[in-house]
Amino acid sequence: MDLRTDYPFWLLDKGIPTSYPSLERDISTEVAIIGAGISGALIAWQLCQAGVRCILVDKRRVGMGSTAATTGLLQYETDTPLTELTGKVGYRQACDSYLLCSTAIDELEKLCKRFRHAEFERRPSLQYASFKKDVPELKKEYMLRKSVGLELDWLDEEDIKSRYGFSKDAGLFSVQGAMVNAYGLTHALVKECRGLGLEAYDRTDVIKIIHHKRDIELVTRDKCRIRARKLVIACGYESGKYLPKRVDRLYTTYALVSEPFADRDLWFQNSLIWETARPYLYLRTTLDNRIMIGGKDDEFTSPRLREAALPRKVKELEKAFGRLFPDIRLKTDFYWAGSFASTKDGLPYIGAEPGRDHVYFALGFGGNGIVFSQLAAVMLCDVICGKKNRNIELFRFDR
Repeated sequence: MDLRTDYPFWLLDKGIPTSYPSLERDISTEVAIIGAGISGALIAWQLCQAGVRCILVDKRRVGMGSTAATTGLLQYETDTPLTELTGKVGYRQACDSYLLCSTAIDELEKLCKRFRHAEFERRPSLQYASFKKDVPELKKEYMLRKSVGLELDWLDEEDIKSRYGFSKDAGLFSVQGAMVNAYGLTHALVKECRGLGLEAYDRTDVIKIIHHKRDIELVTRDKCRIRARKLVIACGYESGKYLPKRVDRLYTTYALVSEPFADRDLWFQNSLIWETARPYLYLRTTLDNRIMIGGKDDEFTSPRLREAALPRKVKELEKAFGRLFPDIRLKTDFYWAGSFASTKDGLPYIGAEPGRDHVYFALGFGGNGIVFSQLAAVMLCDVICGKKNRNIELFRFDR
């Protein structure tokens, strides 16, 4: 699958920090992980820390799929508001999902302190009401989140105007947000895991999975075989081919990065900014004082249509930013498009494939994919190591 256009910011900014060999021999291990993006890297990290022998393979180079195209926003909010999610999965399950995502940001912060290339930084988050009609539902969202212990403030029109300079009827201001360079973190994790025994292989395409009674056998395009006691499938939007039926819907999203600014304080606390409209516009800054803008999603994934739409979408993103911040003269430096997926309730799918308890999935679909990947890494490590983790039930396939 062609997951993105050719020039995402992270790839051009960092290049390829480390290259790994392709697999050229038969090999065996305890756990095989398919997918060397941020999900696979976080899972490998947890398993290696637990002393589990692992192999990580990817048909591309490490981090070169969707991970290279992510904008790296970390929020506890899913694409489904909490008030709506309670009607889809139940009150307790919905609240627990939000609280788990909040905890996952804290866990990522602790992890990223080990790796400067992760470029992790805490940032508050503003979600504003795109239209006046959105205010009553946003107020309900505020009350529900507060009631379960999430820390946030209600901002009225005057508050937003005084802090940000633009006029919106209302907004939610949350201190629990962050940003990360997922591409840099992925490479840092894989490199560190190699020192803990991980075997990582680039350009190793698994074309067949053979299920034996006690283990799994993977066959690569080069006819090498990997025998493993357990298998984790963490290849993002390409994971659907390993499932009996699709659990996601694919879209195309667009992003740009500006040239650097001299001023480090571009708006209030350089918050993450997003809106209630769907699809939503979102903004963040980078550590070198650039502005990153994303959104304007389309309901297709065709590479041809994506490439054709990209120049127009960049102009739409620039105009949307100009309406919010007319006094900031933004000049686009990089732009790209990529695929992303959503699920019926905005939650990930984490856990064993129905009917096969030795095959696990880490499918962090949605706008909060990196946070979902952290949840998956902890949960799957527990399950593989024989520990109970009741939270994994929230993200099971038959929910």
